[in-house]
Amino acid sequence: MTLEIKNISKRYEKTTVLNNISIALEPGVYGLLGANGSGKTTLMRIICGVIKADEGSIIYNGENTKEKADSFRSILGFLPQDFRYYPDFTALKFLLYMAALKGLDKNMAKEKCKELLQLVGLEDVENKKIKKYSGGMKQRLGIAQAMINDPKVLILDEPTVGLDPKERVRFRNLISSFSKEKIIILSTHIVSDVEYIADEILILNNSKIENRGSSTELVKEIDGQVWECFIQGVSIDELTAKHLVSNQKHEAQGTVLRIISKEAPTENAKRVPPALEDLYLYYLGKKAVK
Repeated sequence: MTLEIKNISKRYEKTTVLNNISIALEPGVYGLLGANGSGKTTLMRIICGVIKADEGSIIYNGENTKEKADSFRSILGFLPQDFRYYPDFTALKFLLYMAALKGLDKNMAKEKCKELLQLVGLEDVENKKIKKYSGGMKQRLGIAQAMINDPKVLILDEPTVGLDPKERVRFRNLISSFSKEKIIILSTHIVSDVEYIADEILILNNSKIENRGSSTELVKEIDGQVWECFIQGVSIDELTAKHLVSNQKHEAQGTVLRIISKEAPTENAKRVPPALEDLYLYYLGKKAVK
């Protein structure tokens, strides 16, 4: 099973959002990491056929999804960033409705819906109206509706926005639990959401995929360029103006800065192992100076 994104470009008026993007994906979890406004949602909607690319094509198992739209939709699951639901529906009624839209056999639909509600931890509130759900419960319902047709390709656009840390951990565990034999693309600007569950991370920056690989592989790009320094009696503003600061921690005796720089930013700076968040901010910093 392969999903190929071939030479995809998209422009809005004079702004290029996606510029000749080409990647090939096989079963696994892919974290699409990029800043807000970087084009993640646009790319995902193009993959799902919600909007059209100006150039390029989406190929699934050797077939153009534009020409095989119905068959591709039958194996596709999609959780959009602006997940819509009927607030007065119960979770079970909503999933049964989505199952009908997907063309599931009526006799099998209820069993499938109940199975999914148990999977996402909503079986105890399946008859409660959705408008009374918390944000995390609604997102879990969104996952369930995306899984209703047991998709081979699952697209999740910013699925953890607005969730508290506990819900985000539960969400990540949920994704990992059914990641086998599926191509899962998870877009986010929250580094920790992809760092622990993605088999491969795709960094979308400056309208293109600038790098891809595992977290361990990617951070090698800035190996030896991450420093921690203890600042005491020195202007922090002066250092932040000169260097890319990935973290700032205030302590009783001063401030600890985590800085990305090819050269030591201060005399007492110590090299530390790079993390994925450092790399992410490194790419954002590159974009800022272009």
